[in-house]
Amino acid sequence: MPVVDVMNLEGKKVGQVELADAVFGAKVNQNLLHEASRWYMREIRRGTHKTKDKSEVSGAGRKLWRQKGTGRARVGSIRSPLWRHGGTVHGPKPRDYSYALPKKMLLGALRSALSAKLAEQKLTVVDEWALETPKTKALSIALGKLNHTKSALLVAYGENRNLELASRNLERVKLVAPNVLQAYDLLNHDLLLLSKDAVARLIRTLDPEAAAAATPHVETIAPAPAAKKEAAPKAKTKPVKKAAAKKAAKPGKKGKE
Repeated sequence: MPVVDVMNLEGKKVGQVELADAVFGAKVNQNLLHEASRWYMREIRRGTHKTKDKSEVSGAGRKLWRQKGTGRARVGSIRSPLWRHGGTVHGPKPRDYSYALPKKMLLGALRSALSAKLAEQKLTVVDEWALETPKTKALSIALGKLNHTKSALLVAYGENRNLELASRNLERVKLVAPNVLQAYDLLNHDLLLLSKDAVARLIRTLDPEAAAAATPHVETIAPAPAAKKEAAPKAKTKPVKKAAAKKAAKPGKKGKE
């Protein structure tokens, strides 16, 4: 595994870190780099170009003169593409230039770009992006101590408000997160500055030999016990009162004596 020195913002060595061969020592594939760069440029292309055709330009729709008998060429509309200020034929229309590219190709291009930066000795690992103030001057001085010359690509993991504010006003300096790093950005900048957290994140994401998290097989997962339904409480019934004693029978009418 290649070993790279870890520098602080003062330009002093504070340690070393090992880089994975599968990520930073891969074979550089020029075809993948070209295809990934072309894909990225077409992704960010807006495609808002537009020309007006015959039905969209201004002008009356009436026929200028009669068809025959004038000795002039027959004309149907002042908006004809043959005339000045007329419509445009087969002009560009708004469209989407993006296309799908396999994820394996994008990851392979990113490995090639990282390996090329390391081989050219244009990769620097920074201990921590600890800026006390969001001033551009402080970051500019730190980049000067880290051999920054033409352009720099800063890769930091996590939120760093001071670094974000200090880097956005520097020409040819760009700050990105590891999860959105593109091969085009690596090729478009001269110096690559990675934080230690960003290096660990890239190795875990791009290393094809990294062990994936073990997940149990579906058949080995025991089903959840079924919840027992509780019997509904019985409604309390009032005891039935015994029928009242029968009233004494009324004496019958006495017959005539």
